[in-house]
Amino acid sequence: MHDAGQEALAWPDDAIEVGCITDAWGVKGWFKVKPFSSDPQALFSSRRWFVRAPESVGPGASVKLSGLPPLLKIVAVKNHGDGVVAQAQDVSDRAGSEALRGARLFISRGSFPTAGPDEYYWIDLLGLAVFNREGEHLGEVVGLIDTGPHSVIRVAPTGVTAEADERLIPFVAAFVDSVSLPQRRIDVDWGLDY
Repeated sequence: MHDAGQEALAWPDDAIEVGCITDAWGVKGWFKVKPFSSDPQALFSSRRWFVRAPESVGPGASVKLSGLPPLLKIVAVKNHGDGVVAQAQDVSDRAGSEALRGARLFISRGSFPTAGPDEYYWIDLLGLAVFNREGEHLGEVVGLIDTGPHSVIRVAPTGVTAEADERLIPFVAAFVDSVSLPQRRIDVDWGLDY
């Protein structure tokens, strides 16, 4: 049995990387966050942000992240320019927020706000099987590209990792007939020869 303190630090099985801390903001412990989504609602919906050090640090960089807390308990978060600024419990000054610079931020997928009708989180689309109207299997969703006006799903034949074999299908109603998360399937109007 875990006590409440240990439970709070447990890394969620459904953790999704949502952004990174880029710098301190002000003198009262606020910090700047670069969200990985153009609509960072997950950052606003969760008050528990899990923290990891960057996967790699470039040559000549001197990032000290060994003392990172595993969890930030967020007390305030708001939009600021093209990013987000936040304040966490127990980070009360500029030195504390500067120590977080470079940290990767994760949030439990279960904390994301509920998507609206015909709206999907990209993380939920990854791995879905894609079939055309003729019932031909085109592959699986291996990624998405945000082009601004709309997203494009990257579909690759199962087991193929070469980008040359990918199909890029605009994720718009003109080409996407249906998405079934329970069936892990997307049906599209897209030929094998496209």
